[in-house]
Amino acid sequence: MLLILLCIGLAAGVLSGLFGVGGGLLIVPALVFLAKFPTKLALGTSLGALLLPVGLLGAYTYWEYGNVNVRASLVIAAGLTAGAYVGARLAQVISAATLQRMFAVFMVAMAIQLWLKARSA
Repeated sequence: MLLILLCIGLAAGVLSGLFGVGGGLLIVPALVFLAKFPTKLALGTSLGALLLPVGLLGAYTYWEYGNVNVRASLVIAAGLTAGAYVGARLAQVISAATLQRMFAVFMVAMAIQLWLKARSA
């Protein structure tokens, strides 16, 4: 299990650094399918794992190269703080199956949007 979790973290870290995606796009499904975590446990574990390494080390590296708008980051962080709290509270009252379906719809919608935008570029 430790090796599975380490591999999930490594893959999510690489994707976060490369694409700036929330590692949760990989971590949550990987925890559900590979580590057999219940959905809510996977969501909470993902948030816990992303708390420091992605934000701190990833942003610092981008900042070193002049690729971070600190003011915008702080404003977004304020929204993330409030939004994560509200989202976590909502997740506790939504069934695991519904959460899983909502997450899947979100990922498909984002994939379609990216695909269409790339075709027009």
